[in-house]
Amino acid sequence: MTAAALADLLLIAALAAYMQTLTGFALGLIMMGGVGLTGLLPLPDAAVLVSLLVIVNAAQVLARGWRDIAWPQFLPALAASLVFQAIGYWLLNLMASASLDWVKLVLGLVIVVSSIQLSLKPEALQQLSSSVSFAGFGAIAGVMGGMFSTAGPPLIYHFYRQPLRPAVVRETLVAIFATNAVVRLGIVAGVGKLPSASFWWGLLAIPVVIGATWLAKRFPPPLSPLAMRRLAFLMLFLSGLSLALPSILRLV
Repeated sequence: MTAAALADLLLIAALAAYMQTLTGFALGLIMMGGVGLTGLLPLPDAAVLVSLLVIVNAAQVLARGWRDIAWPQFLPALAASLVFQAIGYWLLNLMASASLDWVKLVLGLVIVVSSIQLSLKPEALQQLSSSVSFAGFGAIAGVMGGMFSTAGPPLIYHFYRQPLRPAVVRETLVAIFATNAVVRLGIVAGVGKLPSASFWWGLLAIPVVIGATWLAKRFPPPLSPLAMRRLAFLMLFLSGLSLALPSILRLV
């Protein structure tokens, strides 16, 4: 990886971590969208890097907040997501073996749909949903996580509808994402799909993410939370379209 390419990758990681800290989502989506558009890393390698960054971010969050995890909701969502994560990883390899354009097309569509869904304000529920519903959303998240390490949107939408304290929702989601990331790394290692040589330079993104997270907390921009969500939606929507449309044209 050239110095210029590494600088671009670290810039994308910094932006993703900064937006994640301010909005509560988008780290994986921005990272995968940015890498998909620039081609700085193979997309399967980028998903591995995102998993590592999710674990780093989770370690910072859960160091003090693990006591707020909502275990009755955490367990069914996590169990279903882990089962379906293997399916998602299998689908990623199936698409990659057929054509890189299929991978970019599906990733672009995932980003576009996720951006639209995350831009909507979930309707609050009066009582907690059933364990089956948490398992159902966990299954969808598992497929997305297995493919691109982007398990967030379905669970974020479902959890933020629940009559739970924001801190409880945040810690529970972070714990689910971190566990999924650890297991996904285990799947990658288990099947022997080691990342390419250029991937290892991407590990420099770890201190960048830590620094960007601190900056976002210490020096947030002069924008309202709604404005930040709209900005994140616009970035994700445009990056998703930029990935999906050229791939559709090439496949057609």
